[in-house]
Order: sequence, then structure tokens, then C-alpha cells
Amino acid sequence: MDDEPLKDWAERHDAKTGKLRAAPVTGEGSLRGSHVSPDAPRVIERWNGSSWEFHAIVPNLAEAKRLLCPEASAPEPSPAPNTLGPGTGKHRKPQAPRSDRH
Repeated sequence: MDDEPLKDWAERHDAKTGKLRAAPVTGEGSLRGSHVSPDAPRVIERWNGSSWEFHAIVPNLAEAKRLLCPEASAPEPSPAPNTLGPGTGKHRKPQAPRSDRH
């Protein structure tokens, strides 16, 4: 039998402590997919090393995602400048950057 050293197990165990998860607040008693009832309130639970405990409650799936993945809710980068020529036709060709040299 290959036993894992206690130090390795403790590091792996401690790495999971503090992990968050969202569960819909329903009377059904079982976890369901996040896509089910996106407008339903969610309870945020935190792993304390041996069980999930209450951490917060949020009004919907979008708020839960903001809390669980704050780096994903960072502002979008600004859009690239429009390099197409003037007009609205579908056959416009991209314009090369102009230089002032002749």
C-alpha cells in the first residue's frame, strides 16, 4: 500500500479550505446545474476543511459569478479602432495606415 506522506496530504487538504461554491436557494434539497433558474437567489458556501458552511447569499447567478470569479468580471478592453474605409457597404476594403511621405 502506498501511503501519502502526511505533509503532502495536509498541503492538498489546506489548499481546498476557503473554496467557494454557489447553490440555488430552492426547496428541492439537491444541487442543480447553474444554468437552471438563473434568476433564483443563490447561497454561497465556503469549504472549512470538513464541510460546506454558509458564507453569503446573492440575488441571482450573475452576482454569484461576480463573487466566485472576481477576475472574470474585470472591465472589457476597449475595442480596436475601425480600420475600414468610409461608408457602410459590405464590400469596403481595409485601409492601410497612411504615412505623410509621398
